[in-house]
This record gives sequence, structure tokens and C-alpha cells, in this order.
Amino acid sequence: AYLLASAVFLLPFGRLADIHGRRKIFTMGLAIFTLASFLLLFVSTATGIVLLRILQGAGASLIFGTAVAILTSVTPPAERGRALGIYTTSVYLGLSAGPFIGGWLVHFFGWRSIFLVNVPIGLFTLALIFLYLDGEWADAVGEPFDLGGSVQYGLTLICVMLGFTLLPDREGLILLAAGSLMMLVFINRERRVRYPILDLCLWTKNRIFAFSNLAAFINYSATFSVTFFLSLYLQYVRGFDPWIAGAILVVQPVAQAAVSPLAGRLSDKIEPGRVASAGMALTAAGLAALVFVGEATPIPLLAAILVLTGLGLGIFSSPNTNAIMGSVEKRLYGTAAGTLSTMRLLGQTLSMGLAMM
Repeated sequence: AYLLASAVFLLPFGRLADIHGRRKIFTMGLAIFTLASFLLLFVSTATGIVLLRILQGAGASLIFGTAVAILTSVTPPAERGRALGIYTTSVYLGLSAGPFIGGWLVHFFGWRSIFLVNVPIGLFTLALIFLYLDGEWADAVGEPFDLGGSVQYGLTLICVMLGFTLLPDREGLILLAAGSLMMLVFINRERRVRYPILDLCLWTKNRIFAFSNLAAFINYSATFSVTFFLSLYLQYVRGFDPWIAGAILVVQPVAQAAVSPLAGRLSDKIEPGRVASAGMALTAAGLAALVFVGEATPIPLLAAILVLTGLGLGIFSSPNTNAIMGSVEKRLYGTAAGTLSTMRLLGQTLSMGLAMM
């Protein structure tokens, strides 16, 4: 529910941020996410939890659909890669620390504590926004919002993402077929709208934007389920306790976090696409090495492979984001950031869908 809501709202709210102000939408998203986290402390029914997780996902989409756009708006082009590298590092550090902190909180304080911790952090961040974040950066102000296209887009994405998760069942294939037909209808509509929710010219006439987003989709499709498989391998094949398996797996996001600022800074000096391609090559090498992992593979060797894969992902992510954000006009920063985040979530969903087949 959380991931689906996040994916559905990312692009529409990215566009709304371009029109009405990125700071405003970011603040609204943080407030919604914090409120949903607070309400989850008092709900016990499955329906209530699902509905609040949807609300939480919607809030998260406002945050992630505008954070990169705000960074790009306030950073000079010559320093954009460095800023995005620092941002990517914070994301990977969160991915590294999240499972450990979440597991510790659940163990000692119960499952509701993982939502409680969001409340003070959210309130503190909101205070920082009101104190230090000036400006709105509404570069598409006055342009109409494509509500009809947003509804069609959301329904299409729901069919596609649910279809991925239900593969290879018959229901999954039906949903994917329905999503494909709805996508054709959506594209035909967007071609005739003056201010579409999804500017098709970005995909047909902007090679950097199109291929960089496609690369992000392929990257996350290929890598996201690796941690899931390795977690099972370490626990059920090698017999490690969950916390030891987690300690081994954490070397990958740590490697990503370590190299991301350097990769971002390098993409300010070298064409970002080349840096991202080098990262993709390292990732591919790491994935190829994982094919040969067996029951007797030394753990230090497995850790080295994870470091290699993490370095590849870290070298890829921030330069690829830099390439995408540098390829569009200011009035489309929110749209570009929302599109990239959607490609990430679609890739992750496809990766897990294929993993469960």
C-alpha cells in the first residue's frame, strides 16, 4: 500500500510542485507523512493500518518528488553533482541504518515504535524548513494541471505495479495487459494536451532524459531483489543468525554511501552519463560474480562482491540523477524528479515480482 501510493502520486505531485512551489509541496508532504505516522500509533484494525500507510505513502511521494528538484533549484549547475552525491549518501545511510534501528525498536518497544520515531523527526524537520528554507521555486507557475491525465496515469500505474507483484499468476498477466492498454490510451491523450502531466517530448526528443531514466529502471530491476535473496541464503543455507546476515549485507549500502559524494563531484567535471555508465559496469560485474556464489563461498569473498556492487550503485546513482536534472528546463524539475523516482519504484517492484516467480 505504501509503495503503491508513493508511485502513483510521485509524478502528479512533482508537476504540482513545479506549478505551485516546491517548498510548499515538500512541506505538505512532510506534514502528511508525520501526521500519518502519529495516527498509526492509535489504529489497530488492518483496514485502518492500510489506509494510513496509503496516506503515509502519499506524503512520502510529495517529499521524494520535490527533494531532488529543490536541491537542483538552489545549487549552481557546476556544483549540482556534488549536492546530489551528498543527498544520495544520506539516502543510503538511511537504508543502512533503517533495518537495524527498526529491528531494535520493534524488539524493545513493539512495532508501533517504528512509526513513533517519525513524529519528532518530522516535527524537527518542519521547524527547520520554516526557519531556513526560503523561496518556492514555482518555475511553471500559471500553467494548468492535467487532472484527467493524472487520474489515467495513476490507474495505469496501479495495474502495472499490481501486475508485477502477482506474476506469474493469471491475475498478474491480466493486470499487465490492462495496464498496457491503458498506457496506450494515456499516451494518446497526453499527445493532445498542451500541458500534459507527462511531457512525451522528454522521452522522444531528449535522449539524455529518456536513456538515463531507462538506465535507472534497469538498474533497480536488476539489483533490488539481490538483498532479499542473499538474506535467505545467509540465514537458511549458511545458517547465520538474522543480525549477522544483516551485518554482512550492510556493507553494500555503506560502500554506496562512501562513494556517492565522490561520484557526484566527478560528474560535475566529467560528462555525467560516462560516470554513470562506469558505475553500471561495476554493478554488472558484481552481479555476474554473485552467480558463482555457492554453499562454500568464503564470507570475505561475498563481502568483497557486495562492496563491488555497492561501489557500482554509488557511482551510478548521483551522476545519473545529475544527467537527468541537467537535461530539462527549470519548469520541469519536479516532473523530472518525480519521473526518476517512479522509475526506481517500478524497477524495485519488477525486481521483486520476478524474484517471487
